[in-house]
Amino acid sequence: QVQLVESGGGAVQAGGSLRLSCAASGRTFRWNSMGWFRQAPGKEREFVAAINTAGGYTYYADSVKGRFTIPRDNAKNTVYLQMNSLKPEDTAVYYCAAGNFRLLIGAQDQDKYAYWGQGTHVTVSS
Repeated sequence: QVQLVESGGGAVQAGGSLRLSCAASGRTFRWNSMGWFRQAPGKEREFVAAINTAGGYTYYADSVKGRFTIPRDNAKNTVYLQMNSLKPEDTAVYYCAAGNFRLLIGAQDQDKYAYWGQGTHVTVSS
């Protein structure tokens, strides 16, 4: 079992930065690949970024590539989403997720993730 708690959301102006954190409980954290997803008002939840178990490989949605990064610290059982150059279209509820898979093939598929956090709100104003 893995329990996930996100934090770090808030309001920021376009061009600004935020860092989201996702703290995981349980000793199995290091065996899970981690992902971030987001859901904007009136839209379906979409993939943002993923990182494999050891942190050596990452995968990003085209919409955030070059602006967001997803580091993880297995010693702290925490994964982050560093968001730079934020745009109003980044406004959404952001969720972290954990999945018991090592390769990032298909990491954008929500069905690969067994555990989800409660979400944290990010609002980017123009």
